[in-house]
Amino acid sequence: MELRTLRYFVAVAEELHFGRAARRLHVSQPPLSRAIKHLETDLKTTLLHRSPAGVTLTDAGQVLLHEAKAMLDHADRIRIKLARRTLTVGMLADHGAARVAAAFREQHAGVEIRIRETDLTDPTCGLRTGQVDVALTRGPFDETGLKTRILRQDPVGAVLRPDDPLAHREHLTTADLAGREWFQFPDGTDEIWRNYWHGGEPRRGPTVRGIQECVQSVLWNGSVGLTPLGHDLDELKVVPLTDMPPSPVVIAWREDDPLTRAFVEAATKAYTACTDTA
Repeated sequence: MELRTLRYFVAVAEELHFGRAARRLHVSQPPLSRAIKHLETDLKTTLLHRSPAGVTLTDAGQVLLHEAKAMLDHADRIRIKLARRTLTVGMLADHGAARVAAAFREQHAGVEIRIRETDLTDPTCGLRTGQVDVALTRGPFDETGLKTRILRQDPVGAVLRPDDPLAHREHLTTADLAGREWFQFPDGTDEIWRNYWHGGEPRRGPTVRGIQECVQSVLWNGSVGLTPLGHDLDELKVVPLTDMPPSPVVIAWREDDPLTRAFVEAATKAYTACTDTA
């Protein structure tokens, strides 16, 4: 079965009239009738009951109409994705974006990249709501329904004000921070994500949404929070935590269309090259 023949059949099945279907398809009626007849021959079944008043669908015709429309819709989606020259990338802070951009442009210089930077309340950067095609982000978070690949694992530490009694320790554990106020994420934030950055247990303290809000919460309120090691937070101190698992830098996506897969492979290549030269 060719897609063109299926389109012919769907037009006739929906119009229930060869003449109207021919006008809709901008073809003459004889080749349309022959195409449907050949389709019935190929399938060895009658799809339409013909009469001077028009046509009606047989049971087999009803089944084929449902399946044909689904197949044609899928084919149209593939065609659109293959023709797409724009990719929307969600980012949670800058996780080596320059390296990834260089690796992707090397093979796809003509593709326009649109960036959507999000706050700390959505680790998927709008991936679940269809606002982005792929997300360069950080875990852990709920990966249900998503495809993910870990690019790097980063140890984490406690963010403290310079005059904090614990700020000059070489290492800490989450037990050392018991009873302290932590900056925390709003209700409705991904539970796996929120639980990790709260050190694995409920916390009290000011609610924040962005990185700068976290910094200001520590500076002004003496709150405690977590951050990956190696981040420059100006005058704040970051002390490594020995009892926290690392936070992975992750690339996440939903659809395996060619452009998205190319971006995933470029990101993987960029991070692998960085690891090899480290």
